[in-house]
Amino acid sequence: MSNSRSLQFAGPDDLVGLATVVAASVQQCPAVAALTAGRFGQFGTFLAGRHVTGVSVDADRIDIGVVARFGVPVGDLSAQVRAAVAPLVSGRSINIRVEDVQIPGDAVTDPGPPALPQGG
Repeated sequence: MSNSRSLQFAGPDDLVGLATVVAASVQQCPAVAALTAGRFGQFGTFLAGRHVTGVSVDADRIDIGVVARFGVPVGDLSAQVRAAVAPLVSGRSINIRVEDVQIPGDAVTDPGPPALPQGG
């Protein structure tokens, strides 16, 4: 996880920088196949023309959407993600949601939120 620690952010008030570092740290966890925006696009940080998919940062919490690797117990995934993220988030609560499981041989894709029906 040393690669993600070398990313720079200005501190706990730099939400996009923090989201970027958290995302990089989570992606280094062996149990995590990918980050995901979630079915409704709820996991993401949007500021100043930038978007970090899979991590939503608030003043008191971090929400993380992941795709788990097949065969990894959710408790193990949670422990890995919390260990990677806790030192970075200045006491914020860490909420992890497994949105999908990568089946061996399948590519991991994040289709993003479903298209809204067109009014007519």
